[in-house]
Amino acid sequence: MWPRWRGAVFSEPGQAGWRAICALVVALCLPFGGPAQAQENQLIRSPILSLDQDRMFAASAFGRRFDAALQADGALLEVENRRIESALEAEEKDLTQRRPAMSPEAFRALADAFDTKVQRIRTEQTAKARALAQRTEDAQRQFIAAARPVLEQLMIDAGAVVIIDPRSVVMSRSAIDVTDEAIRRINDSIGDGSDAAGAPQVAPVAPKGD
Repeated sequence: MWPRWRGAVFSEPGQAGWRAICALVVALCLPFGGPAQAQENQLIRSPILSLDQDRMFAASAFGRRFDAALQADGALLEVENRRIESALEAEEKDLTQRRPAMSPEAFRALADAFDTKVQRIRTEQTAKARALAQRTEDAQRQFIAAARPVLEQLMIDAGAVVIIDPRSVVMSRSAIDVTDEAIRRINDSIGDGSDAAGAPQVAPVAPKGD
């Protein structure tokens, strides 16, 4: 779930606010005192702007760099999981083969120790997978914090008072969608974020011995 901007940047209206928003969206279809449709390479002037937050993050240089690192880290975790799985299967097979020559007490002690080991490893690997998901949420928050000044300036330039999520609107003009412009400005402002303090890092998963 995306964290939301506070203040005037984003707003999610309740039932009572839908009529006002619809009225404003309809008003965008009517002539303004100036040109309602933005000319090429010009930002539209509109009190309402639309922005796809997911695409803004994924298509930005910041988001692409993070996704590449996350995919690489996820692949390492997958390889580690397969290695651990193979090692546990071999250990289980060896224990089964040794069972006929062991006393019931000795076998039960080894079997219990093996089960405890499996549970510990499962907990550790699940925690690593959850950490990957948490890194994504952290990166999105860092991206929003870095992008906010850019979006606030975009609102000023467009004369906008609100930016809405297109998924919350039944119908709107494509002209008010500023996602591409936001991506361009954010890329110009922060690049891929690798030089920024607190830039998201995705450290490779360190293989752990059994």
